[in-house]
Amino acid sequence: MIEILKSIALKGGEIIKEGFTASKDISHKGVVDLVTQYDVQTEQFLIQELKKHFNDYMFIGEEGHEDIIVSPGKAIYIDPIDGTTNFIHGLPHLAISMGIWEDSVPIAGIVYNPILNEMFWAQRGKGAYCNGVKLSVSSQNNLQQALIGTGFPYAKVNKGIEYEWVIKCMTAILPNIQDIRRYGAAALDLCYLAQGKLDAFYEIDLKPWDVAAGILILQEAGGKVSDSSNKPYHLGAKSIVASNGLVHDELTKYLYPI
Repeated sequence: MIEILKSIALKGGEIIKEGFTASKDISHKGVVDLVTQYDVQTEQFLIQELKKHFNDYMFIGEEGHEDIIVSPGKAIYIDPIDGTTNFIHGLPHLAISMGIWEDSVPIAGIVYNPILNEMFWAQRGKGAYCNGVKLSVSSQNNLQQALIGTGFPYAKVNKGIEYEWVIKCMTAILPNIQDIRRYGAAALDLCYLAQGKLDAFYEIDLKPWDVAAGILILQEAGGKVSDSSNKPYHLGAKSIVASNGLVHDELTKYLYPI
């Protein structure tokens, strides 16, 4: 299963590498939510290839999900380019993300950054890896010394409840941690956390295709995932908090339920 995902991701990555330095047709899905022809082309290719091996699964992709967000059965969640804004601006933090879930449980996942040649993968019960090296979360147990990843929802432009949540949480958290990083690709943030480069991560309004693969990679590396109330995370939840497990409970004390 995982070898099939790797092979498909490598081939899809060639489309992204070709488009990274090429001119792009940019469309707006929202005020600041962007899509290019390479997002669409890559997703179409990935689904075409996945259907050859997983024809009994539902395919839920960012660019063609038809309002189906979460499947209770067998599904593959696909983000053809997580980090489209980075892709458009020539920043190398972007990735293909494919996560296989069955009965609301992650089975296998892959996150591939073709620009930096980083391939993260995990299969349930078999550990998590990057380019063949086994991953393990950090041992940082002091929140004050923890480096935290985050992201900002597209709804921030409306200055509504999401915007207020981001500002309130950052105001509460920032004095109590080492610092915050915002890379613009949640799938990679979860992988960097699994790799021990970050100690925790939190965000709201993420979609299943943003996190379906990264969650398993993190869990197989020894990490923990919940919502901002420190309750078990489920696909489609409004908020996500992920960590090495050691700073998790303290971090969630500074996050507001939403």
